[in-house]
Amino acid sequence: MRGVERVGAISNNTPCITVFAFISLAIVVLALITNGSKNLSLFSLPSSPWTWTPSSSSSFFSAFSFNHSSPPSPSPTNPKTALYPTFKNAKMQRAVAKMVEELDRETMLRRGKERDKRIERIEAGLVRARALIREALTKSRISPPLVEDGDYVPQGEIYRNAYVFQRSYMLMESMFKIYVYEEGEPPLFHNGPTKDIYSTEGIFLGLIESNTHFRTYEPDEAHVYFLPFSVVMILEHLFDPITRDKAVLERVVGDYVRLISTKYPYWNRSLGADHFMLSCHDWGPRATWYVHRLYFTSMRVLCNANTSEFFNPIKDVSFPEINFRTGNITQLTSGSSNRTILAFFAGRMHGFIRRPLFRLWENKDSDIRVFQKIPENSSLSYNEMMEKSKYCLCPSGHEVASPRVVEAIYAECVPVLISEDYILPFNDVLDWDKFSVRVSVEELPKLKEILMRIGNDEYTLLQKRVREVQRHFVVNDPPKRYDVFHMTIHSLWLRRLNLRINF
Repeated sequence: MRGVERVGAISNNTPCITVFAFISLAIVVLALITNGSKNLSLFSLPSSPWTWTPSSSSSFFSAFSFNHSSPPSPSPTNPKTALYPTFKNAKMQRAVAKMVEELDRETMLRRGKERDKRIERIEAGLVRARALIREALTKSRISPPLVEDGDYVPQGEIYRNAYVFQRSYMLMESMFKIYVYEEGEPPLFHNGPTKDIYSTEGIFLGLIESNTHFRTYEPDEAHVYFLPFSVVMILEHLFDPITRDKAVLERVVGDYVRLISTKYPYWNRSLGADHFMLSCHDWGPRATWYVHRLYFTSMRVLCNANTSEFFNPIKDVSFPEINFRTGNITQLTSGSSNRTILAFFAGRMHGFIRRPLFRLWENKDSDIRVFQKIPENSSLSYNEMMEKSKYCLCPSGHEVASPRVVEAIYAECVPVLISEDYILPFNDVLDWDKFSVRVSVEELPKLKEILMRIGNDEYTLLQKRVREVQRHFVVNDPPKRYDVFHMTIHSLWLRRLNLRINF
């Protein structure tokens, strides 16, 4: 078979087709595997459910079985994160069936064809990288000293496995190449917002296009290919608020992919699997639906990382939402040792999670300060409130992502995560339970009790780790190692490691 295969996790000695298991860094071990079945589709996922449960030990191993024929069935426990999710909507389910037929057809067409030497060179390098990461995973079990890093040595409990993260990060720095398609004109392409709630979209676009380390102008050298359209700019310039015709996304995104796939061989070579897009707009996932290969197989870097809306953590990247109200990215972090407020939140009442939060806590308790808008007679501003609070409440609104998560980290305020179906940014690497508190919607009536149970020593440790993790969420121009730009690139690197292209 010639095509693309997603992660598996067993090994045998059949030499004809190589697949591998992806380590979601500290969670899943990278393991090269082979499979002799001739009935597999171009894309395959493990039949067991994807697990994001962290381990407290230095060894993190999770094996997946890989024994189903084409097309793979969705995970019985979580069909929304399967490659072919199960939709209740008949139209969407027909699109799934059509996609499966296309992949099967492409599998038959590619059988017996000569391999592409260019992609073979890329894959050979990735094979070596996976082996080195697997070796680091083994070494981490005996807790060796970390590799000397003059800039920063990641260590401590904020990481799932600091040793493996550092090894993977250094391999990314030495190897990873991104090709940015130059087609398309601003403002819809190569441009994006750099202030307000969707600002990280435009900031990343600008930083990757000006980057001289990861960006390559030789597409045959690239590991991934970036589609530089901006959902925010498409809607701002072409969306009619009266007619509300969402098909504008279909026309722009669809036409762009058709242009790329016609002009270059790379989209068709992998069926889009080594391509990625980025969006912080709520409609980012919707924009990808209009090109089904972009939706089902490409990497999607999304702030709206909602598994209930078919965000797939095996191939998609959760991108932090940061609200740069003025566009200024300097002096982002602050802190205070004088924290007299137990918990704080201010924001609009929208979404099903915020309604019970306001009902239970708005103006109800002097220790839990919850406002839709900070009172005009308040002596403290929004930022000062965060700096005076021990815990900052981060409830989801209309969408799962909230800029308050990063705002809390900047203010050295321990985030209290109140969300459902949200895959947190850099969850492959960071152990969020070590520097944040999770509270479910059902637990909101006991919010104060939950926070009061956290002793002083435990809180001090949580806040110390918040300070440690700050560097991974700070935006720098030009970027600095381990900052939010590099952490996003590293998340893409991991997804590319999770992909084996046989062509």
